[in-house]
Amino acid sequence: MDVREIGSSGLKTPRLVLGGNVFGWNATGEEAFRVLDRFVAAGGTMIDTADVYSAWVPGHKGGESETLIGEWLKRRGRRDDVLIATKVGFSEGLSAAVIERGIEASLRRLGTGHVDLYYSHKDDPATPFEETLGAFDRLVKAGKVRAIGASQIAADRLEQALAVSAREGLTPYTVLQTWYNLMDRARFEEALAGVAQRHGLGVLPFYGLANGFLTGKYRSEADLKKSIRGDRSLPYLNERGFAVLAALDAVAAEVGATPAQVALAWNAAQAAITAPIASATSVAQVEELVGAMTLELDAGQLERLSAASEEV
Repeated sequence: MDVREIGSSGLKTPRLVLGGNVFGWNATGEEAFRVLDRFVAAGGTMIDTADVYSAWVPGHKGGESETLIGEWLKRRGRRDDVLIATKVGFSEGLSAAVIERGIEASLRRLGTGHVDLYYSHKDDPATPFEETLGAFDRLVKAGKVRAIGASQIAADRLEQALAVSAREGLTPYTVLQTWYNLMDRARFEEALAGVAQRHGLGVLPFYGLANGFLTGKYRSEADLKKSIRGDRSLPYLNERGFAVLAALDAVAAEVGATPAQVALAWNAAQAAITAPIASATSVAQVEELVGAMTLELDAGQLERLSAASEEV
C-alpha cells in the first residue's frame, strides 16, 4: 500500500483520510464504531474531525464527532496506530485564547493527551498571524499537538502565514486542507497548488466526492431526494457534470472499480495532493472507499478524467 509523507509534518498516511463530519450526526453508535474499525483494518490511519462537528444539527453544540471518536479510542484501548486531526476557530476566530481553550476541550472530548494534526479551521484576518501561530507553537512545544495545518485559506494569506513563521521562528503550517475534486478544481489549482508545492506542504483535500455527486448516485433532480445532502449536488447537474460521470463510468468499468473509487484515485494521483478526505456513514460505504487506497489508474485514464472535468 502506498503510504505518503504528509509534507514535512513528520506524519504519514495512505491515500485516503476518513472524514469525521458525519460522526455524531448521521453516523452514530455501533455503526459509527464499525465504520472506524473497518477503516483502520483496511490500513487507514488518519481520521479528520473538528470541534464544530456537528453544530449544524438541531440540539447539537459541536464536539459530537470528537466525543464519538474519543469513545471509540477508549474502546480500542490503544491510540498510537491512528492519527487524529482536528480543527479550531471556525466560528470564534483564531485568537490565542480561542486556540488555547479549543485544544483543551478537544483533548478532553477525544480522551487523549495530544492531537497529531491541529488545523486553523478557517482563516481569521482580524487576528495577526503572530498571535495565531504563536499559540499553535506553544501547543507544539507543550506536546499537545504534533503538527499544524491551515484549512480554508487563500493562497496569499497562506504565503503570509508561512513568512511570519519563518521570520519569528515559529512552528509553520506543514499541511493544507482545501476543497478539491473532479468537479471543483480551480480554487485549488489556480494558486494554492503552487504555494503548497513551493513550500512542500502536505495537501489533504475535503469534499473528495463533491458531496456525493462523484459516486454516481445523483444523475437527475429526482435523484437528489436520495440523501439529506442531495440538494448540494444540484449545481453539478449540467453538461460538464454528466461528462465527468460518463468518464468515471467508463474508467470504472475498465478497472473493475466504482465511480467513487475512481474519483478518489484520480484525486490522490494529482501532483500536489497527498490524500483526499472522504466520509462514510455505513460499513458498506467505507468498504467501498478504502478500495481507492490501492487503485492504480494509468496515465491515459487520468488524462481522460481530467479532460472531462476541465472548467471553462
